[in-house]
Amino acid sequence: MAHRTILTERQRAALLGLPTDEPTLMQFYTLSDEDLEHIAKRRRPENKLGFALQLCALRYPGRLLAPGEVIPAEILNFLAPQIGINAEDLAGYAARRQTRHEHLDTIREFYGYRNFSGYGARELRAWLLDQAMTARTNFELAQRFVRQCRATRIILPAHTTIERLCADTLVMAERRCEQDVFQRIDRTLRKKFDKMLDQMVTDQLSRFVWFRQFEVGSNSRKANQLLDRLERLRKFKVPSSILNGISVHQIRRLRRHGERYFVNELRDLEKDRRYAIVTVCIVEWQATIADALIETHERIVNKTWGEAKRHAKACIDDAKSQLQNTLLGFKDLGASMLDAKQDSRPVEPEISWPELEKLVATATQLTDTLVADPITHLIHGFHRFRRYAPRMLQALDIHAAPACDPLMVAVSFVADRKPPANPPMDFLRQNSKWHRHLKSGDPRLWEIAVLCHVKDAFRAGDLWLAHSHQYADLKNTLVPAKAITSCTRLSVPLDVQAWLSDRKTQIAANLRGLAKQARRGTLPHAQIEHGILTIDRLPANTKPGADQLILDLYGQMPEARITDILLEANADIGFTDAFTHFRTGAPCRDTLGLMNVLLAEGLNLGLRKMSEASNSHGYWQLMRIYQWHIIDDAINRSLAMVVNAQQDLPMAHVWGLGDSASSDGQFFPTARQGEAMNLINARYGNDPGIKAYTHVSDKFAPFATQTIPATVNEAPYILDGLLLNETGRKIKEQYADTGGFTDHVFAVTSLLGFQFIPRIRDLPSKKLYLFDPGHAPKEIRGMIGGKIRENLIVRNWPDLLRIAATLADGHIPPSQLLRKLAAYPRQHELAVALREVGRVERTLFITRWLMDEDLQRKAQIGLNKGEAHHALKNAIRIGRQGEIRDRTSEGQRHRIAGLNLLAAVIIYWNTKHLGNIIAKRRKQGIHDPDDMLSHVSPLGWAHILLTGEYRWPKKRLKNP
Repeated sequence: MAHRTILTERQRAALLGLPTDEPTLMQFYTLSDEDLEHIAKRRRPENKLGFALQLCALRYPGRLLAPGEVIPAEILNFLAPQIGINAEDLAGYAARRQTRHEHLDTIREFYGYRNFSGYGARELRAWLLDQAMTARTNFELAQRFVRQCRATRIILPAHTTIERLCADTLVMAERRCEQDVFQRIDRTLRKKFDKMLDQMVTDQLSRFVWFRQFEVGSNSRKANQLLDRLERLRKFKVPSSILNGISVHQIRRLRRHGERYFVNELRDLEKDRRYAIVTVCIVEWQATIADALIETHERIVNKTWGEAKRHAKACIDDAKSQLQNTLLGFKDLGASMLDAKQDSRPVEPEISWPELEKLVATATQLTDTLVADPITHLIHGFHRFRRYAPRMLQALDIHAAPACDPLMVAVSFVADRKPPANPPMDFLRQNSKWHRHLKSGDPRLWEIAVLCHVKDAFRAGDLWLAHSHQYADLKNTLVPAKAITSCTRLSVPLDVQAWLSDRKTQIAANLRGLAKQARRGTLPHAQIEHGILTIDRLPANTKPGADQLILDLYGQMPEARITDILLEANADIGFTDAFTHFRTGAPCRDTLGLMNVLLAEGLNLGLRKMSEASNSHGYWQLMRIYQWHIIDDAINRSLAMVVNAQQDLPMAHVWGLGDSASSDGQFFPTARQGEAMNLINARYGNDPGIKAYTHVSDKFAPFATQTIPATVNEAPYILDGLLLNETGRKIKEQYADTGGFTDHVFAVTSLLGFQFIPRIRDLPSKKLYLFDPGHAPKEIRGMIGGKIRENLIVRNWPDLLRIAATLADGHIPPSQLLRKLAAYPRQHELAVALREVGRVERTLFITRWLMDEDLQRKAQIGLNKGEAHHALKNAIRIGRQGEIRDRTSEGQRHRIAGLNLLAAVIIYWNTKHLGNIIAKRRKQGIHDPDDMLSHVSPLGWAHILLTGEYRWPKKRLKNP
């Protein structure tokens, strides 16, 4: 049987290579008293050492030593002293072939090791099949297999057997999943699928491909296009329950197949595989389109509100000249009346009565204009809502919390396009501004009010969809209460009274210290006078000579092409191993082609421009690699490999311990055309764009990035990078700019053990919240904002822990849950309780911040690293004038992720070569202290050739 390659040489070495690192040697190669007794029975030193080597190799990595295998010196030097012999004594081991086999038989007898055969192998194959249902990659499955063999003391077979076994098992798992889905489909549904695959929307576009071409929009036309697809998909009547019991990983895999295949390719597949892919796609696309429809509706509402606010402001601006004339008229009238009173004569206005009536009418109109609410102008957007909203409300399977029952009654009227004569108003809050405007009885404004409240209710979780990824029922999202005790991430006691007692003690101590320093005037870069806080700018703290050292070091950096940097980094790390074929799981053999694709993404050139600038591949070769190898999971795995390698370099340890990070958003302009989420944020000008929210460790490694709309608040996305990433979970201190600050983030980071340190730009305006404000020191009473609602925290403490455990579990993105909690229009008690916890933590942070200059300095350094990282990315994205022109959100996501990966590779290469230069200087007697080297960063790019042709070495072109 031909050997089926699913692992690279680097991955095989990671699985089966003999260890050389001290932690692994200490764990698996430390001999016990029993081991030494068996070893002592061997007479010759070489036999003792050989017996110990065979025993330890079976423990880790779990395989037999090959005849003539070279044993690393680290192992020999670790084992020989334990036995009391010299490492050189191994040279004469197994001069007799039988000796080696006799030792192996003895080890099997005394330690219970078995060969991979018989009943044990059959049992292990069955176990492996279950594991394959959830394994994401071939390498992950092979890792599980090797660990299980070690645990059950089964000797690992040859790597060819392991690869073939894992590959076959993954195929069996896929076939089992596909058969399971196929058997749930009746003949009627299969006929519908066949008919759909034969349909063509245009001469060039099939119905199946048309279904998957959708994106979130911001107008009624996009909303109707989404509804067209959703309604057609609903006609298949495929229930979402048809995928019950299928693992999420397998569902995603089948969906990816459906989003890559064209109709002709689908027809060539076996029927069970074809029908399974189509079934999964129809179910998943319905949920995704419904989510996109809700988000499109939200954008339309926000767009209408924005236009109404601008219209109201324009009316006020237009009335300014008229307002001036009116005021002058009343001024003259008042002056004449006062003069008449002073002279004790009858009042004779200088203007006629008709002119006065006109003046009063104008004043009345101007008064209405100046106090007008934007709600008044929302009526201009009614035509926009009318085009899609009734159809949307009929198509979506909306469920509501009891508090939203009145809103659902109003929704039914809008969906039927028949507003009642006396429309219900009980879905409005008592103090809502809508009441005053709806007294006019305009049914159009009432419908707009309903649709605005629908948007708010979906964001808050008061309304949800039956089958959704983004707008599911919040109650079903949280982990059960019993899962709290097993959550290792929680850093607070389960007893709320213990937590309250600790926080009261800390706040009291901090307030005393703050008041004491305020009296003495010793607060670092701040003053509190008469209860008013003022903050001074934090001065720079650069060591003398640091700038010159940076110039000297970068002056010695070798000049390099970006292609050479990629080749060198890949030779060191093997980050291209992560880009496996998403259908077969085999590693990409065309490494140069893959690097061309990554360069095209990172430099923002696109595949066609890269094919013209490269000397190795054409456009369709690059497109094929992009189509089958570039997926989000692969990019994330590759990034993790580069980040881990960079953080292990000696030079990286100068910059930090890897336990702190900063995060910030970076704006990228986008094309006005396209279907992706391009929104205009006035802060960045009038051009649409997106944001890349990136987490950067204290060692400068950009370990997480995600694409977010340009207009959203950044705060909810802080925890995504910390909890959905292995590097992020190791972070202890998280720095963020003002945009990342909310009370909810303060609360959740504290519950999960992160020290959240934001730079709050308007800190003097932020208030402190205390358990007992009456006992606050007099020096800071002007800074007190209110009292902590202790009873609310006590009542909701178990559910607050459930929220934290849910976020730690990674079942849903933290940003999704935090956005829901922040959006509760009725100030849901759980959201308010979380806010109260956040106020406690924010009060503790502000008091610490004001007294601790080192904390301020650390935050400044961390955020500066993130801002410098943005400068590197701006230099890298040279193509298309820095504008992200991909039309789909997936394309934009890959472009941002590719840019982040390329930046990480450059940072790794710079870190490595800076370390080499430092080592060379020390050999020459030039010792640069660490506190000076900490000012050096690996973010320079002047020595890197980023533009021009991208040429690869000829020897590499011969064997791509």
